[in-house]
Amino acid sequence: MRIAVVSDAWRPQINGVVRTVETVAQLLGAQGHDVEVFGPDRFRTLPCPTYPEIRLSLFPSARLAHMLKLFAPDAIHVVTEGPLGWAARAFCRKHGIAFTSAYHTRFPEYVHARIRLPVSWSYALVRRFHAPSAGVLVVAQTIRDELAARGFKNLVPWSRGVDITAFRPRVRDAHEGERPIWLYAGRVAIEKNIKAFLDLDLPGTKWVVGGGPQLAELRRRYKGIEFFGPVDTEELSMRYAQADCFVFPSRTDTFGLVMVEALASGVPVAGYPVPGPLDVVTVPGVGAIDEDLRAACIAAVAGDPVACRRHAESFTWSRCAEQFLANLRPIPRSVWQPLKRRAVPDAAAS
Repeated sequence: MRIAVVSDAWRPQINGVVRTVETVAQLLGAQGHDVEVFGPDRFRTLPCPTYPEIRLSLFPSARLAHMLKLFAPDAIHVVTEGPLGWAARAFCRKHGIAFTSAYHTRFPEYVHARIRLPVSWSYALVRRFHAPSAGVLVVAQTIRDELAARGFKNLVPWSRGVDITAFRPRVRDAHEGERPIWLYAGRVAIEKNIKAFLDLDLPGTKWVVGGGPQLAELRRRYKGIEFFGPVDTEELSMRYAQADCFVFPSRTDTFGLVMVEALASGVPVAGYPVPGPLDVVTVPGVGAIDEDLRAACIAAVAGDPVACRRHAESFTWSRCAEQFLANLRPIPRSVWQPLKRRAVPDAAAS
């Protein structure tokens, strides 16, 4: 099966969306499917305002249309609601092609955190984006319930996984600072609410792993905290395994893959009672959630590393890939023949 995946989030970005798309593409490729990711790396881009690490494709419609016609996929999946996502949506609607989409990011809350735009306005736009989708893949039950209440249709579950080989318990090294070690890993950006963690009065040492637009500011402001910046998978795995508790202060995530990676490393999770933590911290001994984040941390640090690892093993990438494949909508081959003939001389792809 030839599968076109259109995503505004793609390498060299490092986040849960990219990791999910990359892992699913690799697993389906190993099964014999031809998965092609159409990301910003194939287009002219400009930096996203307030988040220059993210590149936004500049007027991608003609080039993307040309590339899709030549690839002639058996199914199209749209990952994000950015310029490439809107271009793919417009292409599919113009030619009567069924497609699936995904709700990875609480975009309205992210926009509100940056420019205070009312979330109702953004939700109206996002709902319009997904309305033609034959299936909107959503990771968490809490998010599906929330979207349904906001008028979204065709919502289907799409689980997540974790690489239990890469993320695993390890022998803890001697640490010069005081324990417990409280760890946050992920994007260092305003919507992640990291200050709520950094301002907590907690015993021990706080670590922050990851890059993002707030990194320089937080480094200047919080002198007693260790900031490691962006790291590769091996170092990230080591940081998880050395920690005593993973703190997830975000209130705006749809899931939070980093929490499952921490659990796979034998590290309990603390967070707020919001989508994400509510969908991950679901069994005894793996963490705590509380509106008082400090109370959640103190309770979570006493968690059971064995229970954490066992719970993480229930999140499998193979199930994630199976659900993705099962929800795709097949495109008849007859659709592409006239489109491919017109695409060959198209100069838009040059």
